[in-house]
Amino acid sequence: MILTAQEEADVVVVGSGMGGLAAARMLAQFGRKRVLVLEQHYTLGGMTHEFSREGRYKFGTGLHYMSANAGPFLDFMTDGRVQLWPLPDDYDVLHFPGFDFTVPAGREQFRARLKDRFPGEAEAIDRYFRTVRQAMAGLATRNILSSMPAPVRRLGFPIVERLFPATYRSSRDQMARSFRDPKLRAILAARWGLYGTPPGSNAFGYHAAVPTTFFMAGTAHPVGGPRALNQIVLEILERYGVELRTRQQVQRIVLERGRVAAVEVEDRATGRTYRVRTPAVVSAAGVRNTYALLESAAEPQWKREVANLPAEPSAIMLFLGLDRSPAAFGLHGENHWFMPDLDGHDGFHRQLGDGTLYVSFASLNNPAARHHTVEVVELVDPAAFDQWQGTPDDERPDDYHRLKDALTRRLIDRLDERWPGIRESIAFAELATPLSFETYQRSVRGSFYGLAATPERLRSPLAGARTPVRGLVVAGQDAWGSGVVGALAGGLVAAGAVLRPRQTGAMWRSIFARNPVREPTTTWQGYLRVTEIEALTPTIRKIRLEAMDGGTVPFSFAAGQYLKIDLPVAVEPIERSYSISSGPGAKHHVEIGVKRDPIGLGSTFLHDDLEIGQALRVSGPFGEFTWDPQRDIGGGTLLLIAGGVGITPLVSVLAAAADAGHHGRIVLLAGCRTEDEIPYRQELEQLQARLPGLEVAVFLTQPGAGWQGRRGRIDLEALRPYVAGVTRVHLCGPAPMMQDVLGLLTALEVPRDTLHTEAFVSGRSTQTRRERAHAIAVAAEQAGVTGYTIAERDRSTTFACPPGQTVLDAANAARIPFPQSCGEGACGTCRVRILSGSYETDTRGMFSTEEIDQGWRLACQTLPTEDLVITRGT
Repeated sequence: MILTAQEEADVVVVGSGMGGLAAARMLAQFGRKRVLVLEQHYTLGGMTHEFSREGRYKFGTGLHYMSANAGPFLDFMTDGRVQLWPLPDDYDVLHFPGFDFTVPAGREQFRARLKDRFPGEAEAIDRYFRTVRQAMAGLATRNILSSMPAPVRRLGFPIVERLFPATYRSSRDQMARSFRDPKLRAILAARWGLYGTPPGSNAFGYHAAVPTTFFMAGTAHPVGGPRALNQIVLEILERYGVELRTRQQVQRIVLERGRVAAVEVEDRATGRTYRVRTPAVVSAAGVRNTYALLESAAEPQWKREVANLPAEPSAIMLFLGLDRSPAAFGLHGENHWFMPDLDGHDGFHRQLGDGTLYVSFASLNNPAARHHTVEVVELVDPAAFDQWQGTPDDERPDDYHRLKDALTRRLIDRLDERWPGIRESIAFAELATPLSFETYQRSVRGSFYGLAATPERLRSPLAGARTPVRGLVVAGQDAWGSGVVGALAGGLVAAGAVLRPRQTGAMWRSIFARNPVREPTTTWQGYLRVTEIEALTPTIRKIRLEAMDGGTVPFSFAAGQYLKIDLPVAVEPIERSYSISSGPGAKHHVEIGVKRDPIGLGSTFLHDDLEIGQALRVSGPFGEFTWDPQRDIGGGTLLLIAGGVGITPLVSVLAAAADAGHHGRIVLLAGCRTEDEIPYRQELEQLQARLPGLEVAVFLTQPGAGWQGRRGRIDLEALRPYVAGVTRVHLCGPAPMMQDVLGLLTALEVPRDTLHTEAFVSGRSTQTRRERAHAIAVAAEQAGVTGYTIAERDRSTTFACPPGQTVLDAANAARIPFPQSCGEGACGTCRVRILSGSYETDTRGMFSTEEIDQGWRLACQTLPTEDLVITRGT
């Protein structure tokens, strides 16, 4: 391996699964380390990432459900931002030969249901749950010891096994000790697929921890899917300065004098190889991969110890896209387990396709999902696929693809036997095999849950966070236990093994105090639920959004602000901005107004496809187009001028005035085409009754014969009666209308500093700006131009602007203070006057014709094509 460069980091984290990301955050936050995360895949997040097919179906790769009580670990890791949607109370349905059993949420409910079904075993059931607590305590104690130095592990492991013998027994053994009834044994030994090791060979501590303890408070699914969880974590890591790189294959961990010195890396995107000098490596790549990365530096006894650990299973996973909701088959979002026998003695060694199946319906449990999906998992012995191991995906022979097709048919047959007709609803099907997981995860033989959850693992000094190598620790599932939360816990104990004791103490205190350090922010990001859709006009809808839990909306806003909403119209959502129409005093909902644009992706989705109950990802509030009645103490007239749907933020202003008991003069001039296109008519009537000083005049350009109101456009004569005594003007509407009205108000000598404007940003205009920026960058590169200079008129300030970058972006990059708010041309805050130089721009109707002639432009929309001279100001 020829190295082309050398870098340095305080800690290198190998792998970006939840364990690696958890360790990275803790080391950066509490250890103030420079952390570099290297991920071999092209996507960060490990088993929390998603993939899409056919432009509509989205599938999770490993996270199907989790405890409804996310607990302190996940709450801390997401800064309390994780949003979970509960599964039904009866969340797991177990299908055995001849009978079914439904697992309810809640430990006491589960216990009561078991006693009701098996009254003769009531006392045994109570004893069993006490044993579960003991086994869980034994597992936690052992895992904490695994993060401690070798002498402590050597002394502590045997003591733990003596104190907590149930932790080390197999589930089959524990069930035989606990119960007489084979059906009861089967029910309580089931769901071993949550950690991957069957009852005859697993360690009961893992069984006690995962299906019997973690899920007893109920289960939930991340709103927005696993990716939503991933996004939050990655955003927080960037805030702490963690560097994240994808497609980076770590080839070797380099030791010097018995301790970590560096890692050697191949950049799979470019083929470049480099070395990162570091005193500490946190490997979230699994125990087997970690010791393999040591190559010849690994001691023979370490290799033997790892090789002697029991083999772990892999899985086949069938991803199905449906053309109708699974609810049509009587499903409500619960998971279904199909057990081929009572004892589970065959584990994952049955004929492929005939083993234990887990079936989940993620789209029913994710209110943000637009299209319906089903995921089917069967744990299998990876040896069944050994004959094709090492072959590239696009070169595997026909017999491999024939096997995949046969397995797909077999699994679908089993689903159709249970839910007749579901086969006909399948519009897409794709099967992943152990080779798929090996390719994308780089796990040994496609291991699905890391090391097998066996007593041998519990006894192994190498199966845990600590390693015999100074500076090398293991994170993730192999450091604690299976699943996303288990991997997260493994990342925390790995971080604790690297941090100093005082830093580790601060970390744990902060986690369990449930008051993580949060970055101050003026915006909120998360999901809100659609609870009401109302047609205001033939082309305008009012949409009400509420908190997912039905409580108070998780942010406050000022009258006149807007929200950005991600709309699921394609594989990747598109972001659109919509003004808030409800008043700030409405604490349990927020409303937006949306006009249908026949060729607009966002508005057509909101008009044609949006359904009540759907969750939308929202960020905000944004904008300086605001009015606060508490600060409006100067008297005078508040003049509000709207064109069409531009009335939306002004309705919020009027609601704020009414809630505050405002008695001053307010004038609303609204322009529309026809009478049936007047939005918010009912709201305006109600507001007039609450605001004695409110005057409303509606102007129609195409009035009907019975129209009694004003006719024509809002012109000079229409404005003249209302400008005397005006102290503040809010103007919102189509760009040409705003440009004309700004000129008229200037002609009427309304001071410019009283005028406040807001424009609507469409997806087409945003895309057009990006296309212009790309074209400018390409043209500059062809001309050999590497950048432009932007200078103040007096040359006191200059800064560089790369071709294709806006004036505002260049100023921000150079840390030049600029007034700004939205960054997308909606608010008009970033006014700048161009004195010389050429550029391309979009004024968005924020200026009158005279102001445009004077050179006033929006910095966020202006793309230089040569050096510019500017002035900043109002």
